[in-house]
Amino acid sequence: MTILRADVVQSTGLVAELEPEQAVSRLEPALAAMRAAVRQFGGIVSKELGDGLSAVFGAPIADDNHAPLACHAAIELVQRVDSLSDPGLQVRVGLHSGLVVTYVVASEFSKVYEIGGAAQHLAARLESIAEPGQIFASEACRKLSEGHVRFESLGSKILRGFADPVPVYRVVGANDLSSWRVRKARRISRFVGRLPETELLRNIAEAARTNGRTVCLSGDPGIGKSRLVHELVQELEGEGWKIVEAECSPNLQSSPFAALKGLLLSVLGSATGSYEQGNGGDPRSGLPQIMRTAIDAVLDLPISDAHWDRLEPQLRGRAICDATCALIETLACRKPTVLLIEDLHWVDRASDAAMAALSSLRARNLLIIVTSRTNGLPDWIDRASAERLVLRPLEERAGLAMLDAILGISATTLDLKSRILRHTANVPLFIEEVCRGLKEADVLQGQWGALVLARSIDELGIPPNIQGVIASRLDRLSREEHALMQAAAALGPRSTLGTLREIAELPDALLQGCLATLDRAELFVRAGDVSVESFEFPHDMVRQVTYDTMVQRTRERIHTRILSVLERDDSLRDEPDKLCYHATRAKDWPKAFAYGRTVARKCVGRSAFADAATHFEIAMDALDRTSISREREAEAVDLRIEARMAFMGSGRVSEWLDLGKEAERRSDSISDIGRKVAAMTVRSAAQNFYGAAVEAIATGEQVVHLAEEWGNLGWLNLAEYGLGQAYHLGGRYREAEQALGRSAARLMGPEPSAPIGTTPKYLLLVCCMMKAISHTALGEFDVAGSFQRRADEIADESGRPFDRVAAAYSGGSLILARGDGAAAAILLDEAFALAQEHGVRIFAPVIGSQRGMAYLEQDRVDDACAILTEARETARAVGYTSTVVRSSAFLALALSRKGELADALTMVRDARNTARQQGFRGLEAEALYYEAVITPATNEDERATLVRGLQVCIALATECDAKPLRAKAEALLDKMLTSMCT
Repeated sequence: MTILRADVVQSTGLVAELEPEQAVSRLEPALAAMRAAVRQFGGIVSKELGDGLSAVFGAPIADDNHAPLACHAAIELVQRVDSLSDPGLQVRVGLHSGLVVTYVVASEFSKVYEIGGAAQHLAARLESIAEPGQIFASEACRKLSEGHVRFESLGSKILRGFADPVPVYRVVGANDLSSWRVRKARRISRFVGRLPETELLRNIAEAARTNGRTVCLSGDPGIGKSRLVHELVQELEGEGWKIVEAECSPNLQSSPFAALKGLLLSVLGSATGSYEQGNGGDPRSGLPQIMRTAIDAVLDLPISDAHWDRLEPQLRGRAICDATCALIETLACRKPTVLLIEDLHWVDRASDAAMAALSSLRARNLLIIVTSRTNGLPDWIDRASAERLVLRPLEERAGLAMLDAILGISATTLDLKSRILRHTANVPLFIEEVCRGLKEADVLQGQWGALVLARSIDELGIPPNIQGVIASRLDRLSREEHALMQAAAALGPRSTLGTLREIAELPDALLQGCLATLDRAELFVRAGDVSVESFEFPHDMVRQVTYDTMVQRTRERIHTRILSVLERDDSLRDEPDKLCYHATRAKDWPKAFAYGRTVARKCVGRSAFADAATHFEIAMDALDRTSISREREAEAVDLRIEARMAFMGSGRVSEWLDLGKEAERRSDSISDIGRKVAAMTVRSAAQNFYGAAVEAIATGEQVVHLAEEWGNLGWLNLAEYGLGQAYHLGGRYREAEQALGRSAARLMGPEPSAPIGTTPKYLLLVCCMMKAISHTALGEFDVAGSFQRRADEIADESGRPFDRVAAAYSGGSLILARGDGAAAAILLDEAFALAQEHGVRIFAPVIGSQRGMAYLEQDRVDDACAILTEARETARAVGYTSTVVRSSAFLALALSRKGELADALTMVRDARNTARQQGFRGLEAEALYYEAVITPATNEDERATLVRGLQVCIALATECDAKPLRAKAEALLDKMLTSMCT
């Protein structure tokens, strides 16, 4: 809604010295003027404040035109107070549009229509800073009133209670543009589709040449009624037809004869009633005097006619209708005429009788076209024998053509177009406004017709003006129909009749009647192609607006009822995600925790780690909302420990680390040493990805020591695996394979053990994976191969995507180290595709680094550069520091082969420095080697520098026992020393 706040400026000074009755009398004229202005434009005075008032537009019945109506009311309010000719009475006004909660507060003596939410405070603050006689509006109000009202930007201002500066606009005045012209000015697409409707209207136009015809074009807001008729009218005008237009305006519904006056001005072309010459002269010339006077009366022209003065009001109304009909018939006698009456649902009461009379005309060469919203058609339409044409949404092909015109044909927007069509159900205005919102949010960038998707987006959202259009339709439903819509919205996009019957709790006849009404209104329609009788929302925006406009208490009550019904449905035992959804929204926290954990565990089992992490978060949040106790804290620790796989697999490394820290803190709070060891193990493993190697090794050694003291072999196995990883990152490859070997030996023994959240087979797999990688770095390829075969066996047996990706990563790395880049690329390509498909983000950058090097080994330099760039950026996004270093070194080598030497040198040196700072000794040696390969040696000093760098590289490789790297560095050094000697 839009909130209007107005008050009398300096009112205290006006009444300070007056008696109470005199004070009331002094301010009452201004308050009366305010009330009248608000009511003239359909607003409701919610509260009077002594020297001012608060009013709302768009409630209790939603109205999509609430912002322009409030602006017009504000302009009228200021004018009415000014017209009191009392210099002491000056008003100021604040306007803001937004979502609010409305409710009635009853006291002993009165009822107040109260507004809840931040929106009312912004309206009040805007009013408080407005100058006397001025109207200040928010940006939200301006956007919703754009085209209808003129604004002047005053910049951003600091308002009390608001942390950031707020954009403020001054209302300058109202525009005389029709609603169609406002929409036309905002139009961003060409006219598409509607071929059957256009052909039908053309046929009716041809038939009107011999016998006048009236056609009523109806449809929901935004469906394209005005666009269609104006396309037709433009064609007919080009063929010589006379066009007469009348538009009914929501801003003028309380202005007598506003629509009829517009029609007469369209005929006569002047506010003075002087007809534009041509086309046979003034059409009024043959009319009786009483009819001419009637026309002058509608046009507010001076009248001097004694006969008119003596007529009763009813006879004057008849004379106005007769005069208007005679005028239009005169035009039609001269040339084919189209009378276009738009937005009949907004017709003012005085004009309604004249419009009814006009629509019944059957004069030759007269085509009358009336447009209206479906729920606003007057009763006389049927009596006028009008041909009815109900517009439906565009066909999918036309909707796609519309989007092609708006967005262009960039490959980046292909999927987005399909989402927009589903989201909007091919309603033209909805399509345009969603696209406009995405462009304003910089999701789409470029020019109209040539836009590209700049970033992904989860929710398309609902533009505020579309929210108002849908809400206005919902608010016209009966109480039972509205309640049924709310229950359906809480259930989701589609519901079976059986479920609706249980949840709605309506008598079956009433339920069927409500469903039939909603189906006819195309708000909740019968679903096709389903075996069970079901109903669905035609597009998600209807469901979303229905759901968003429910107050929290109503939502909780409906979700509680849904949860109760669904828990009795045995078929949903395998769908705990639905139960989790409704339990969370019902705020049934114990059930939300239980169902959330169940869903998370299922997702981990399928390697759907992103979904698993989301549901672990739901479970953790729900558990934390239950009563605090030692048992709850122990459960909270266990849940965070169990969640580590989900966060690790989905690449959320920093949050994985936070899980360990939080679990450790909570373990300390309940003095649980076992859980503390487990939590430290989780934290230690995360530090292998996120922290420095020295820190990760120190934590890992501490955790192994504590796990040995505790005597829990499952956690000891995981702790030694984590320590092995830390040793590997620190370049201590021999210690790495030994730690991993101890864990693997226990896991291959008769009683293998693994901690909560994993299995012995999985832990053995990753131990074998890391053993193979460590032995590869040591140059012990045969030993690496034996552990790789064991990893492959486990992955083949489980079939889990995560396991297959892990085994392929170490397998591809071993093949690459053996010098077969082509074979390595094939295996790593498959692993990368699998990781992308199943969201195994933690492996994407490490596999990408090895893939890039495999492509480089085959001299596919451009492909290698693209792969390594992506791997580097992904590693950076995940927080995987060691992989950023390795991919940077590999990418530097690839860039050097492309001739981009300066960039390559900068990159490899940055990688070398980072590796040194983080304690990645093996990676530092690799970076030094690639730096020597890349750097040109054109003089003795440069060669000497390279020799020193290679000597350091060899020393580090020897320290790490990295035999393959040391051999390559020694060969390069020998080659360089030989060239220096010659």
